[in-house]
Amino acid sequence: MRDMLEVCEEFFQLPAASKAYMYSEDSQRPNRIFSGTTYDTGGDKYWRDCLRLACPSSFPVGSGTRDDWPHTPQRLRGVVERFTALTRGLGVELLRLLSEAMGIRPDYFEGDISAGDVVLNVNHYPPCPSPEKTLGLPPHCDRNLITLLLQGSVYGLDVAYRGEWIKVEPMPGALVVNFGQQLEVVTNGLLKSVEHRVVTSSTLARTAVATFIMPTPDCLIGPSKEFLAGDKPPCYRTIRFGDFMRMYNTVKLGSSINQTTDLKNIQKKI
Repeated sequence: MRDMLEVCEEFFQLPAASKAYMYSEDSQRPNRIFSGTTYDTGGDKYWRDCLRLACPSSFPVGSGTRDDWPHTPQRLRGVVERFTALTRGLGVELLRLLSEAMGIRPDYFEGDISAGDVVLNVNHYPPCPSPEKTLGLPPHCDRNLITLLLQGSVYGLDVAYRGEWIKVEPMPGALVVNFGQQLEVVTNGLLKSVEHRVVTSSTLARTAVATFIMPTPDCLIGPSKEFLAGDKPPCYRTIRFGDFMRMYNTVKLGSSINQTTDLKNIQKKI
């Protein structure tokens, strides 16, 4: 975890010209650098640079570096490879523990539902001259299954709780775990996806690494029969994960704390 944060900070400290070959506005390119957010926000801009890296879920440690990952700093590829494998393993174990706690078979979340590419967003938030005017990321819920976030040492993450934004102070050696929207759908709302945002600082840069565990694009996601009963009808439709990702891509900003598009309402429109 320390190596991952250090090498990612080293990457963003490189001159812009040394990173320009990774820059792309093509959202379909799996490995790239971009600025702002991938959500449709109606033109609003956000104070973030992101290095997005993807690798297959079965990508083993030591299997070789990826040609389309950054080649500097020299140790970046090896550190990212090891971090990704270990973090995904931890995520899978957390899913097993959640399954046991909910009374379903421990391997329920194995297979296509967690076998999509592991995606890393290395988010870098430079000091912002006017933090009161912009966020690092808008209020949103993660669209994947489960997210493991390595925060670093600088505060910036807020979560919505009982109508207020609550600061999530960094804790050394810890990961923040976010339930994604697919976990909410599968459990028919028993587990809720976590609405969160990122605020900016006028004096401190912040680097954080989000590891997303997600289904394969063709995986059908819907409420599991284990969470349905006569008095608990399905609250969500069953759709392909790839279709969900294309359709649920809008963040509606407003004055209320619940600023994201409601998951049930968006599904009714599908």
